[in-house]
Amino acid sequence: MTGIGLKRLFSAVIIACGLTSGGLALAQQAQTPSRAQPQAQAPAAPQAPVPQQPASPPAAASDTTPAANVSAETKAARAKLDGFKADLDQKELALQGRVLSDVELQNLRQQIEPIIADIRTVIDEQAPKLEASRQRLSQLGPKPASGQPEESADVAKDRADREAAVAELDETQRLGRALLVQAEQLSAQIGDLRRAGFARALFEQSDGLLSPNLWMNVIQAIPRELRAQRVVLSDAFDQLQRNATLGALFVLGLAIGAAVALYIGRRSIAPRLVRRDPAITDPSRRSRLMAAIGVLVLGAGPAIAGSWIVWVAFDAADVVPPRLEQVVKSLLGGLAFIAFVRALIDAILAPDHPSWRLIPVRDASAARIMRFSVTLATVMVVGKVIEAFNKAIAAALPITVITRAVFALAMALLFAELLRRFATRESQDEACLGPYVPQEVDIGGPVRSLGWFVVAVVIGSVLGGYTALASFVIEQAVSISTIIAMLILGIALADEFIGGSLRGQSRLATTLQANTGIRRRSLEQIGVLASGIARLALITIAILLVLLPWGIESTDVMTSLRALFFGFNVGDVTISLSSILIAALLFAAGFTITRIIQRWLDNTFLPATDLDAGLRNSIRTAAGYVGVITAGVVAFTYLGLSLERLTIVAGALSVGIGFGLQSIVNNFISGLILLWERPIRVGDLVVVGDGEGYVRRINVRSTEIQTFDRSTLIVPNSNLISGIVRNRVRNDRVGRVLVSVPVPRATDPDLMADIMRRAALAHREVMSEPNPRVLFKKVTENTIDFDLVCFVDDIDAAARVSSDLYFEVFRGLRKAGIGVPAPSTPEPEEAEEAKADESKKTGDEDETLTLLKDKSRA
Repeated sequence: MTGIGLKRLFSAVIIACGLTSGGLALAQQAQTPSRAQPQAQAPAAPQAPVPQQPASPPAAASDTTPAANVSAETKAARAKLDGFKADLDQKELALQGRVLSDVELQNLRQQIEPIIADIRTVIDEQAPKLEASRQRLSQLGPKPASGQPEESADVAKDRADREAAVAELDETQRLGRALLVQAEQLSAQIGDLRRAGFARALFEQSDGLLSPNLWMNVIQAIPRELRAQRVVLSDAFDQLQRNATLGALFVLGLAIGAAVALYIGRRSIAPRLVRRDPAITDPSRRSRLMAAIGVLVLGAGPAIAGSWIVWVAFDAADVVPPRLEQVVKSLLGGLAFIAFVRALIDAILAPDHPSWRLIPVRDASAARIMRFSVTLATVMVVGKVIEAFNKAIAAALPITVITRAVFALAMALLFAELLRRFATRESQDEACLGPYVPQEVDIGGPVRSLGWFVVAVVIGSVLGGYTALASFVIEQAVSISTIIAMLILGIALADEFIGGSLRGQSRLATTLQANTGIRRRSLEQIGVLASGIARLALITIAILLVLLPWGIESTDVMTSLRALFFGFNVGDVTISLSSILIAALLFAAGFTITRIIQRWLDNTFLPATDLDAGLRNSIRTAAGYVGVITAGVVAFTYLGLSLERLTIVAGALSVGIGFGLQSIVNNFISGLILLWERPIRVGDLVVVGDGEGYVRRINVRSTEIQTFDRSTLIVPNSNLISGIVRNRVRNDRVGRVLVSVPVPRATDPDLMADIMRRAALAHREVMSEPNPRVLFKKVTENTIDFDLVCFVDDIDAAARVSSDLYFEVFRGLRKAGIGVPAPSTPEPEEAEEAKADESKKTGDEDETLTLLKDKSRA
């Protein structure tokens, strides 16, 4: 008993331990799904659904593969946007920190512009994906409403995946647009800061030129400046001794010699290579422009090249200290600028060659402008070099202020003297005897007033202590004058070489006309348009160059132009000039294709058929209507105007049609009826009211009828539909000829009928069926009248056949000895009635004239 009990007890303990361990394993598996596949499980584990789970993940993975792909692409785009956001936040913190200089602000803005472009790229890349996802989602239709049968599990899962993809892409788009707004705001903020700093520096006030305090500060600063100059010159001499090897000095000597040779020799090079013959009193405009370009290039090019050569040599030899490099740059650039100004004035005004001037001025005025321009440029260059030297030696503020003030005042006085000389010359001309005939371009009026205003501003600013403003204004006056001179030369070149090349019998115009078939008038219009575009581009560039020193950069202008071109919002409406232009191009392309198809139908296809001219015109016109309507639908669809919106627009237009456009629509619909029903066709001989002629064209609103006197009768289409129209060739082109002949009463009727019948039968164009007939029309007191009725197969020949028959009948009457009676005189009673009617008309006319006179007096 004891052994058996112990065995049973031991077996129960083993079973209990096994069950306990199995229960613990199942509990651990339920708590940690990631460890759902234990190496050893209890015997009861096969009854659990765990072994069936590995079969479902492949299907789920295959169903969610597109969403995973979209999510990966979206994550990559968002990673880029996150990087852009971090960079923008860092730059925004930099702006909110310390006050940055203009150079630092400019560098910061140059770093933001690529970020803006990259953000736009991300947004543009996500836009088609978002649109495609929305289209795929729209194919599933709306969700079932409450009470309707639910969707299947597959459709619901597909809808959820597509909605998730649309949500991800839409969120990425919104994040990108928010970052784009932030970047554009930062760029605009930097621009505002730069302009504010520019205005603050420009209107900063110091002591005026006549202020004793300024001169006392200058006198006190002179010893310090002399010591600074000795230090800078000593450093420059030491560096020259260290780096001035024989090879470096040889290279510098060659560079300086070459520059001097180029600078001095340019005056003799230009006249030899560009001949402006004074014997030619009236050279062509193209010859003058070519000579002006040659003078400008050969006059300024060698000086610019010489300055560049010297600078390269100095930079390579390293004989100038870094602080004096700007002084050397200012000196070399100033020499090139003086040469450029002289060459530009010589190219445009040609002081020594009056007949080669681009602008008509007197010889004295041209020489005066040349002298003053070169003098102004020289004074400006000297001032710039001294300012650079003051900056190199870190001159005191009073020295810098008085230097800039003195040179600004000197330039203003030179400018005032130039204006005074022109005013004196004009007053002398007006004092001369005889009529004053101006021989030059007038620089008086607003231009001279503006010049005196600039002089007054500069002098007032110098005396009032606004030295920076004075220097800026006078430098802008010089630069704007140079830009205007270049603009005049550029516009003249554009007009001559773009517009003039397509005008007249030029070689380019003749070649284009021969190879493309474009008419000469069309080529001239293309030349005018191209010249206008070139003018607009040159004026835009000139305006940007003028506004550049004022803190308005090309980046600001390009941003505005980009917004204008690619779309800007007015309320809830987005207006995009690019979309409008592309839609216009699509419509023009469709219209052109329609015209090509119509021409092919007219010249190739329809003439090969047996259709009449009227039906061919209807087919051609219908093809034109279909093509134009199709082109319009394509253009409106590109603009985003769906058929529903067009229906709303059409409904709004119906109100206008009911009031003001009723007649136009009536004529249009009548034109469609004419083309479809074809009661009249092109080429038909019709009678409309008092007019008769051939139908030449059935247009949208009216029909053109050419009368026999070669004039054109324009008839609204509604009159042809609702009015009475006589179509002589509606069924066929057989025409009726009527010949009426009166003969004396004593003439034999049978003989007369025989003469007229034989005349008709003898004519080859008179139809034998139906037979010609002679009708005894009437008997009067002195004559008997006969009518000859016959037919011709083409109504166009009716008038000619009628004339031939008259000739033939009168020949037969002459041979038979039958005379044609003279016109009968009216009876006395009829004559009296005619006189009474005439007197009554005269009385009515006199009464009308009397009434008109009374009204005119009133």
